[in-house]
Amino acid sequence: MKARFKYRIYPTPGQKYRLSKLFGCVRVVWNDSLVYCQNRYKSGEKKSSNSELQKLFITQAKKTEEREWLSEVSNIPLQQSLNDLNQAYQNFFKSTKGQQKGKPIKPPKFKSRKSKQTARFTKGGFKVGQHKV
Repeated sequence: MKARFKYRIYPTPGQKYRLSKLFGCVRVVWNDSLVYCQNRYKSGEKKSSNSELQKLFITQAKKTEEREWLSEVSNIPLQQSLNDLNQAYQNFFKSTKGQQKGKPIKPPKFKSRKSKQTARFTKGGFKVGQHKV
């Protein structure tokens, strides 16, 4: 059985800064990998595996000068962002082939600064204490 918890937090200014940095990093990894996947799709190539995307857009991107700031946040939400993108593409392709019931699903879209900001952690990605997460 899977458990899901939803929390409402009231961050301090320092925490707001770190959260906005986390959301920005998740958004950049999603958008960069989406551009890459769209280009491969247009050129007729096969979709990249999730591990290949993680190597390109997390591991190798952290080593470049223009994306070295990705190493300032946890890896787990970045990996979850790529997992979510992979799942979105799987749902889209199943929908186009008629394997999924319901309305047709549109392809994944780019994430914007102005839309809802999210980051997903796995069970081992955080601890819940008495008065802090």
